[in-house]
Amino acid sequence: MRSAGSPSTASSAPRAAPAAPAPPLAGFLAASYREHERFLWALSYRLTGSAADADDIVQETFVRALEHPPARTDEPVRPWLARVALNLGRDALRRRKRRAYDGPWLPSPIETEPEPPSFEIPGRDGTEGRYDLLESASFAFLIALEALTPQQRAVLLLRDVFDYSVQETADALGLSEASVKTTHHRARRALEPYDRERCRPSPELVERSGAALVRFLQTLATQDVSAIEALLSEDVRVVNDANGEFKAARRIVVGANRAARLFAGLLRWEGGGALGHELRLVNGLPAIVIERVPGLPGAAPRYVLRCDIDAHGRITAIHVVLASEKLTAVRPLAP
Repeated sequence: MRSAGSPSTASSAPRAAPAAPAPPLAGFLAASYREHERFLWALSYRLTGSAADADDIVQETFVRALEHPPARTDEPVRPWLARVALNLGRDALRRRKRRAYDGPWLPSPIETEPEPPSFEIPGRDGTEGRYDLLESASFAFLIALEALTPQQRAVLLLRDVFDYSVQETADALGLSEASVKTTHHRARRALEPYDRERCRPSPELVERSGAALVRFLQTLATQDVSAIEALLSEDVRVVNDANGEFKAARRIVVGANRAARLFAGLLRWEGGGALGHELRLVNGLPAIVIERVPGLPGAAPRYVLRCDIDAHGRITAIHVVLASEKLTAVRPLAP
């Protein structure tokens, strides 16, 4: 009787299929870029609030993958790519927080379709987090995230938007599971003011917000301060983000009368210099993209104006994004 380890027995056992050769690195990375680029951009944009930073982070993530690729190309690559992007995104956010900013800060506007693209997590039927993907790209949500530290922001996004488990979040950020739970709890507590009046870009809110914007523009054309004021809530806030590049209020303007006088004065200063405007869906809700006739000293050649409204349709906040670096994801008006 031969032993179990004899050549005869070994040769009769079925042989394992040879491992498939790993794809060439360039081809592997090209396929990974096509598959994961939109997910990484969505994550990076929500982490930084900047479309330009998100572009840079995605590009740098794949540069690093090319220079120092993951050890195993036969395993899912998205977790590895997400770790790199999250590190780059937190660094970018920390740098922004350290730099002086000229005037109020607003997120970069991004154009969104009525049904945004999905960024599913592998092995799941889509995200089931606390905040859906369109809400998590809204101005209200991105502004609320500014109250968080970069670490808290990353944890909250992974757990409540992208539906990562505690273990997946810990692996992505290089934290312990206990630290993830503590950080997540603190982040949710900091977002309680937002949660009390959440901004979900529903079709009904899109319709009412668009109607409020149209009324506002029509009334602005009259330069009637009282008529403009009637459209605004008593404690309306006007926030201009020009980062010192163009003429704009460098402080938040609060109050209906002050806001109405501000816009009436701006129209008189412009002297009818608007070239054109277009209503678009921006960050899930309507906004106006406006272009001016070039040559007006200190004036931004184009900008985005959006608003928040209350249950009665009155405007509670007006956001005007003028800084050129913030408009990289907004198309110019058609000729």
